[in-house]
Amino acid sequence: QVELVESGGGSVQAGGSLRLSCAASKHIGSGKSMGWFRQAPGKEREGVAFIYMGGGSAYYADSVKGRFTISQDIAENTVYLQMNSLKPEDTAMYYCVAGSVVVSLFDPYEYDYWGQGTQVTVSS
Repeated sequence: QVELVESGGGSVQAGGSLRLSCAASKHIGSGKSMGWFRQAPGKEREGVAFIYMGGGSAYYADSVKGRFTISQDIAENTVYLQMNSLKPEDTAMYYCVAGSVVVSLFDPYEYDYWGQGTQVTVSS
C-alpha cells in the first residue's frame, strides 16, 4: 500500500503561482506513473499532468500546457506541480495519483493510489 500526501494548495489571485507537492510513502519505481487530477464542484474529474518516474517524460492537459510543469524527485519519492499564470478556472481540488501499469495516463481508473487532495482557489 502506498500513501500519497499532497501539500502546497491555497488561495491566490489570477496570474499568481502555486507549487503542489506529493510525497509517496514508498519508492515509486522507474516506469511507473505519477500525476495530478483535479475536480471542481459540479464538474467532471480532469487529468492535469503526468510523469513517468525515472524517464521524466511529462504529459499535460491542453488547458494547462505552457503554464503548469510537473517534475519529480525520485530520491524523495516526490512529484511537484508548478502552476504559473493561474486562472479562476484552475480552481479545484487537486489529487495526486500513482499507478504501476498505466496505459492511458488521463484515465483515472488506471491509477492504484490517490491522495486526499489539496484545494487550489484562484480569484479574479
